[in-house]
Amino acid sequence: MRAVVQRVNRASVEVEGNIVGSIGKGILVLLGVEDADTDDDIKYLAEKVCNLRIFDDADGKMNLSVVDVEGELLVVSQFTLYGDCRKGRRPNYMMAAKPDYAEMMYQKFVEECKKYVNKVETGQFQAYMKVLLENDGPVTLLLDSKKNF
Repeated sequence: MRAVVQRVNRASVEVEGNIVGSIGKGILVLLGVEDADTDDDIKYLAEKVCNLRIFDDADGKMNLSVVDVEGELLVVSQFTLYGDCRKGRRPNYMMAAKPDYAEMMYQKFVEECKKYVNKVETGQFQAYMKVLLENDGPVTLLLDSKKNF
C-alpha cells in the first residue's frame, strides 16, 4: 500500500462538478493499493499517516501529528501510484490491485483512519476526480507499507 501525504490548509475533491469531499487544515492522502496488501498494511499505514509529526509546534518545529492538531483527513484513491515507468513511455499498472479488491482495501483504510481522526472525508472510488488543495509548507511525503522507499 502506498500513499502520497500532503499537509494542507484545505483540500477538496470534485466529481462531475460536485464537491464530494472537503477538509480544512489536515492531510490529503492519495492512496494506492496492490493485490498483495493485507489488513496489516492498512493498520501500519493508517497509524503512520495519522501519527506523522508534520505539523508545527509552538516553537515552529514539526513535532505534532494531525491527531495532535485536531486536523482532518481527505483520502483519495490513486491507482496510478503503482504505475511502473521504468520501461518505455507508458506506465505499466500491473502492480495495482484489481478494482474490487482495491475498493475494499480503500474503504478499510478510511475506517481505520477514523479510529484516530474525527473528520475523514473521501473522494469517489473509480471516478474521474479533480483534487484541489493548498499544500502547506509545502510538505509532501511518500509512504509505502512494504517500506520499499
